[in-house]
Amino acid sequence: MTDGLWAQVLGELRGAVGKNSYSSWIEPLRLAELDGGVATFDVPTTFIGNYVDQNFGDLIKHHLAKAGSNAQRLRFVVPAKTQAAPAPKPKAAKPAPVTNPAISGSPLDARFTFDSFVVGKPNELAHAAARRVAEGGPVTFNPLFLYGGVGLGKTHLMHAIAHELQTRSPELNVLYLSAEQFMYRFITALRDRKMMDFKSLFRSVDVLMVDDVQFIGGKDSTQEEFFHTFNALVDAGKQIVISADRAPGEIKDLEERIKSRMQCGLVVDLHPTDYELRLGIMQTKMEGQMKLYPDLQVAPGVLEFLAHRITTNVRVLEGALTRLFAFASLVGRTISLELTQDCLSDVLKASDRKVTVEEIQRKVAEHYNIRLSDMIGPKRVRVLARPRQMAMYLAKHMTSRSLPEIGRRFGGRDHTTVMHGVRKIEELKATDSQIADDLELLRRALRE
Repeated sequence: MTDGLWAQVLGELRGAVGKNSYSSWIEPLRLAELDGGVATFDVPTTFIGNYVDQNFGDLIKHHLAKAGSNAQRLRFVVPAKTQAAPAPKPKAAKPAPVTNPAISGSPLDARFTFDSFVVGKPNELAHAAARRVAEGGPVTFNPLFLYGGVGLGKTHLMHAIAHELQTRSPELNVLYLSAEQFMYRFITALRDRKMMDFKSLFRSVDVLMVDDVQFIGGKDSTQEEFFHTFNALVDAGKQIVISADRAPGEIKDLEERIKSRMQCGLVVDLHPTDYELRLGIMQTKMEGQMKLYPDLQVAPGVLEFLAHRITTNVRVLEGALTRLFAFASLVGRTISLELTQDCLSDVLKASDRKVTVEEIQRKVAEHYNIRLSDMIGPKRVRVLARPRQMAMYLAKHMTSRSLPEIGRRFGGRDHTTVMHGVRKIEELKATDSQIADDLELLRRALRE
């Protein structure tokens, strides 16, 4: 009875928490008993039980209730046989070589290849670097560190590297996994007194790929082992690829020595998508949807409308397109602009720009440590002119205000002054990395 119920709940949880969290934290659970409103789970370690209870407890209870259980409380137990000391290992026992990343690490998504990755200005450097690593051969930069916000393509590129390496050099041991899985394996090895096997396994790989490394921040023991694994692989000339949601120096509670090591290679930022890249992605994804729904018609202007309106990230774009095609198929209608607005009203509302010119001015003044009154005022000295132009540029691209309206909020300046400021920043960001970095930091701060 409990097996069937838990199998049903597992299916729901797999979609709710994502592949990495599911394989690291949910899959190891076994529903042992349901009695008196208490769901008792067997878990490999106390650590996993505590982590699941804290991070996924409410979600598990919700899906248990949906499946017909009256569980009001969760209980996690480490079975006695797991707590017992392991039997001595035979002398000849050796860790199995890592030959299949789909088995030894996280499963690779067949959709995430270089062919399906749409390249544009915001991600062209990251794409080129990933391609270079995927070619194999002598290591040119180690590690390759990819960072950026959610849905900008970090995981896609990592999967693409693994797929390409498997195709080009099937003899290589390529291990791709999330930072959470690295931590889980480390904790399990500690519990089972198999640290030598753990060390041997991770030091035997030719290419180690760790996704979302920010999750090891604050985990002292895991960081220690990661540091030693990192050093051993680099010293052996093995390739490391790492991703995170921010640059190494910005990861909270990460040891300085690890930050320093990560910055020794090539650190590449995947910038937020621009309109041209979003449109290219939409066109590529639409081709896939048309194979599923060959009879559907898409009216002119729909993709352009979505690329303009949905600016958050690629996952939101893809999800919107999937929902739109499914809805149009169900109602048997052409995908028109009107249907798009009706079907995706919630997504479009959430993506509406809510940043004001005043907010931009305050953030820019704080960033450059100048007085807001000076930036808006008449002074034209360089120390004020550049921040003023940055604020004008951001106001043009992050609000729906017209150029004359923006000019009025900058001390009554003419719209041609705003145009000049926007053009100047457009030119500088292509040649001045500091300007480009400042723009990205300000964009992120304004989106929070």
